[in-house]
Amino acid sequence: MKILKLLLVGFFLSIGMVFATKPEKVEFKNQPQNKKVEVYIGGKFFTSYIYPDDMKKQTLYPIYSASGKIITRGYPRNPRPYERADHPHHVGLWFNFGNVNRLDFWNNSFAAKPKKKKKYGSIKFKKIVSENQKKGKLVTLADWVDNEGNVLLNEETTYLFSGKGNLRTIERITKLKAVKKVTFNQSKEGIIGMRLDRAFEGPSEKPEIFLDASGNITEVPVINNETASGVYHNADGITGNDVWGKRSPWVALRANKDGEVITIVLMDYKQNINYPAWSHARGYGLFAANNLGGQKFDKDADLVEVVLETGEQIVFKHKVIIGGKLTDDEINAMANKF
Repeated sequence: MKILKLLLVGFFLSIGMVFATKPEKVEFKNQPQNKKVEVYIGGKFFTSYIYPDDMKKQTLYPIYSASGKIITRGYPRNPRPYERADHPHHVGLWFNFGNVNRLDFWNNSFAAKPKKKKKYGSIKFKKIVSENQKKGKLVTLADWVDNEGNVLLNEETTYLFSGKGNLRTIERITKLKAVKKVTFNQSKEGIIGMRLDRAFEGPSEKPEIFLDASGNITEVPVINNETASGVYHNADGITGNDVWGKRSPWVALRANKDGEVITIVLMDYKQNINYPAWSHARGYGLFAANNLGGQKFDKDADLVEVVLETGEQIVFKHKVIIGGKLTDDEINAMANKF
């Protein structure tokens, strides 16, 4: 009985360590001339909300761990040697979707061919509404537009940043209001996604396109997997690339980055449509959760079609957690509080 009590005390202490540390101060440094807002936690740079004219959406980029290790891929904005040079629309942490009134917002980037631009949509930055450093709260406005600039949706997004100890968290609340009738048809390309550093990828044995030491794009027939140690697992205990297409309240990705174990968790919110979300997580560094995937992930799922009449709105809420050796018990405790 004494041993059991000691084990229980140890368990609750380990859970408590995640929550007991005092939250650190969040600071925003607005740089409109550079089209970004820098976010600092505990005096250390964490990420930037960026809205450059040469991107088709706004993102959080780059993102760092509490220890100062970068977790997002550099390409295409700031390429680093030996990382994949693919999917140029994968930048930082973003939110969009692949089938809105038959327009693809997910895959749009500078690489889109001119003759195919009609099939893409863009998210146009409007303004920073407010910055509340005490609450770590940043509110932004944007419009979802077609290739001719016609507005389909107004977006109001609230970011809540926090950090304590070796934990960093981002809550994103995305409110979409229809300017005209809008239909979201099921697509695997959505809705909240991250593109991560090489350390968080899984090992690969096939030829790939990478950047060499000089920053040149080159095909690599044999890949060095020494730095790729990422392993997914979800709340149901499914691991590796098998998490793809499965529904789960959360999915975690763990890797060793420069000698430090880092866990990234992507968490769905209980009141989101089609909770729990389908996982759109790939071994090459794409980590996404999709509440609108439906039969694109599972042929036996119900058909997903969300129609917003003019003036109607839909709200999505998701959370990203960046920590150390987070256990499932710790993640579940945080999920219960979310």
